[in-house]
Amino acid sequence: MDIIKKINDIAIEFFDDNNSRFAAKMATSEANIRNYRSKIIPKVDFIVRLCNELEISFEWMFNNAGPMKVIHGSTLLSASGELREVLAASNLPLNKIEQGVPLYDLKAATSLIRLFEGHESIIDYITIPNLPRVDGALYVTGDSMYPLLKSGDIVIYKKVNNIEEGIFYGEMYLLAIDIDGDEATVIKYIQQSEKGEQYIKLTSQHVHHSAKDIHLKHVKAIAIVKASIRINSMQ
Repeated sequence: MDIIKKINDIAIEFFDDNNSRFAAKMATSEANIRNYRSKIIPKVDFIVRLCNELEISFEWMFNNAGPMKVIHGSTLLSASGELREVLAASNLPLNKIEQGVPLYDLKAATSLIRLFEGHESIIDYITIPNLPRVDGALYVTGDSMYPLLKSGDIVIYKKVNNIEEGIFYGEMYLLAIDIDGDEATVIKYIQQSEKGEQYIKLTSQHVHHSAKDIHLKHVKAIAIVKASIRINSMQ
């Protein structure tokens, strides 16, 4: 079974080999489609949606059995136990369908807010075994979390949609802060603020960076840092 080859077959059969049309149909980026066709196995959720949208057989996708298209009257599967049964029958371990984490170019997006809104520019994809569900990765700039993080490291994050209820104090977060039109993207620990529930205290790992209390209304985007990567190489 070769999922990437199957994605290529689908692109040719349904979209005349046109990545732009494929991406538009699946509400994703052309960069994602290019990577799915060359080196990255999509997330299970994407495969489920793809099969259901185009009425593609899961048996064909995972077991090389039967025709590509669902036979009229067959039931489409969901991303639950039924799909897992198909995957189990295919002898492909579930953990082999790993998520390719998009590494974004924050400079191209111009801001974390625009990046989260979908104005994305993907540099590459990162695959890490047993990584929890995440949304993306960015390069670190600045030294506020040094020595834990340094400029050039990569942080992998999961977006927080409910700012007031989704914060876990003591964890590290990626934040977009806008105060009087002055926007900044920072990586900080979030602690409880003595100013009240509508405030959070941002603290750093670097001893020369002072803690700061800010009102939640100034936080325009936030994501919890799930993992980090440092590349050490010799010239």
